[in-house]
Amino acid sequence: MNLLSTVLLSALLVQDPAAKAIDLAVSAYSKIRTSRATFEQTITNPLTGSTLKSRGEFEQERPNRFVFRFSEPKGDIVVSDGHNVWLYLPSSAPGQVIKSPLAANAAGSLDLVGEFFTNPRARYTISDGGAATIDGHAVRIVLLAPKAKDAAFTRAKVWIDAEDGSLRQFEAEEQTGVVRLVRITSYVANATVRGDSFAFKPPRGVRVVER
Repeated sequence: MNLLSTVLLSALLVQDPAAKAIDLAVSAYSKIRTSRATFEQTITNPLTGSTLKSRGEFEQERPNRFVFRFSEPKGDIVVSDGHNVWLYLPSSAPGQVIKSPLAANAAGSLDLVGEFFTNPRARYTISDGGAATIDGHAVRIVLLAPKAKDAAFTRAKVWIDAEDGSLRQFEAEEQTGVVRLVRITSYVANATVRGDSFAFKPPRGVRVVER
């Protein structure tokens, strides 16, 4: 490669806003060990034509402990205690808890933030979706197309804060065609979290289904 080609290639890399945004996000995520957030979620199923909206709070202790507590539908909870993932959704499946070993459960499909920002250049084809604004924050939209056929999703769109690299919103289409849109309404990096936040005890009388 001659000097001119090298200079042109370097200029293209510098000008690539998607690459710049994803690198900023990876750097920011690598410094996070714990986090606390609130979120709003919309799940759309094109096969049934249904749309489900929910909201709640999220806590995480990397690498493998997290909890989603839903305020809407109230009482729904998803917990990873580091060994098992517990899925308790009384709003749609009252009377049962699903328990799955962490290794067997696609934990990444629950912790999509970790999926997005763990070795993204090697795992995804990255392209630019343009600039936007969310809640007054300038963001860059980055499109991710998984290279692996068994990825947790078939495509994703992430809205990355242009200043600090934090994730403001994401949309992911699962293998089933279900589309999940999540807007992060508040976020605290390296927040103080209690160890018992990730403990789950099935309610009395609830059947535990192991998968």
